[in-house]
Amino acid sequence: MPDSVPSAKDEIAMLKSLPLDELLDKMVSGMVSFAINLAIAVLVFYAGRFIITRLHRFLISILTRRKVEASLTTFVLSLVKMLLYFILIVTVIGILGIETSSFIAIFASAGVAIGMALSGTLQNFAGGVLILLLKPYKVGDYIETQGYAGTVREIQIFHTIISTADNRIIIIPNGGLSTGTINNASKEPYRRVDWDISIAYGDNVDAARAAILEMLAADSRIVKQYTDDEHISKVISTVRPDRSPVVFLKELADSAVIITVRAWTRSENYWSVFFDFNERFYNELPARGINFPFPQLDVHITGQND
Repeated sequence: MPDSVPSAKDEIAMLKSLPLDELLDKMVSGMVSFAINLAIAVLVFYAGRFIITRLHRFLISILTRRKVEASLTTFVLSLVKMLLYFILIVTVIGILGIETSSFIAIFASAGVAIGMALSGTLQNFAGGVLILLLKPYKVGDYIETQGYAGTVREIQIFHTIISTADNRIIIIPNGGLSTGTINNASKEPYRRVDWDISIAYGDNVDAARAAILEMLAADSRIVKQYTDDEHISKVISTVRPDRSPVVFLKELADSAVIITVRAWTRSENYWSVFFDFNERFYNELPARGINFPFPQLDVHITGQND
């Protein structure tokens, strides 16, 4: 029969029975052994941290050289870094003499409890995985979600970081993003720009249409003719959507005739085209005989003979 492992009480009793000089020798040897293990553990920790930093940089260079998508790169880097540090901590604890199997068991038990307490965090992790798999957006896309709008800067393990137009940083949990509504303005290569222009009653609509189309035709950012839609053409090869500019009469309002202008441009040019032509319509249409009316009300007074 193998000898049973002595309990803590047995060890204490054994130490009490030892002579003073042997007890001191045992304590000194134990302290020296612990000091050596501690020094080794510290060296291993710093060496491991150095290696992790080098591996992190090496992995960045590999992913960059292979032109891996930026959103996937940030997610993989943060996940690998966490796993490597966990392995390093377990190794250091083992060097200090703590039983790693017991530590891992304790960590697993604590993980279950923490997982129940941090169910939202685990949901965010799962959401990050879904975002990388389904790709509703990527780094560099302009999105609107949960009341915020901005350009995606990073997709990390638990959250997505977006930068607003006024350079504010918004951190949004991935869980809500993976299950919520996302308006991705950068998903398609082209966007349609719409303007509603009020002209005065009596102005020539055909003249206004010709003037506006001439202005749009002179701008290289405006799509002039049929353009293949890459997404649709994969499904129906015969579809060629007409993206040429159009101008039509929309409404006969109380004080003005409303005409609608629609033109297509690359997604990255949307706002510059919208604001530039707002100014050009205001400055150039009156010079071509097109007037912008003010709200008005005609009052007719009829007299009554006594």
